Amino acid sequence: MNREQLVATIFDKKSVLCVGLDTDLSKIPQHLLQEEDPAFAFNKAIIDATKDYTVAYKINTAFYEAQGIKGWQTMERTLNYIPKGIFTIADAKRGDIGNTSEQYARTFFHTYPYDSVTVAPYMGADSVKPFLQFEGKWSIVLGLTSNAGSADFQLQQCGDEQLYRKVLKTVASWGTPENIMFVIGATRKEQLQEVRALLPDHFFLVPGVGAQGGDVHTVCSNAFNKDAGLLINVSRGIIYAGSGTDFAEKANAEARKYQQEMAVFFK
Repeated sequence: MNREQLVATIFDKKSVLCVGLDTDLSKIPQHLLQEEDPAFAFNKAIIDATKDYTVAYKINTAFYEAQGIKGWQTMERTLNYIPKGIFTIADAKRGDIGNTSEQYARTFFHTYPYDSVTVAPYMGADSVKPFLQFEGKWSIVLGLTSNAGSADFQLQQCGDEQLYRKVLKTVASWGTPENIMFVIGATRKEQLQEVRALLPDHFFLVPGVGAQGGDVHTVCSNAFNKDAGLLINVSRGIIYAGSGTDFAEKANAEARKYQQEMAVFFK
């Protein structure tokens, strides 16, 4: 999905909601464990319940890889079930030397045809650029995250600026706003303002809303641009909104609530 198509979907739905499918078998409703593929049964119901309000689904591959070959099959079935016109993210956080990154890129852009994959930039240009060779695909590069450990490296001084700012500026020069997004945490409005000023045209994938304490108003007020420029991810707050047989209805209600909060930012 290219930028024009993504922006059209966002403005059509008046939403920047991304639903994270971090499906943990220990947390899904117990009655689904009788299904042949419990995780897929859960994902299918969540997708059906939220597809009218979301513009993206983020599949956290760790929750599927941990289940071995069956988990990879569940991930593929889930990816194939997501409706056309909704942006897909492989949250895999890959990044290695060039020839290895080339294979990771083939995995998530060819073998499993996601629209995007999350990428770790620590090893530098040759670990990211192979992902940028696929037309119509996106690399979502870790920029400023909302976890406590982000202070260990990202917030440290690197010369006359913090390291995360150097990473953002350097990585942005390797591609364009048409093929690079950045992961930007949602918990501090000052940093959202600062990063948007630094990168006025790029899309940000924003975790940290909901269970981690961020909120839609803060993110949109401080980082919205002319194309919206945001994908706000909510995982646990939607997919685990209910634990009984009505879990999908609860997920639907939460997704609708988030979309309504977002809709006010579309003029």
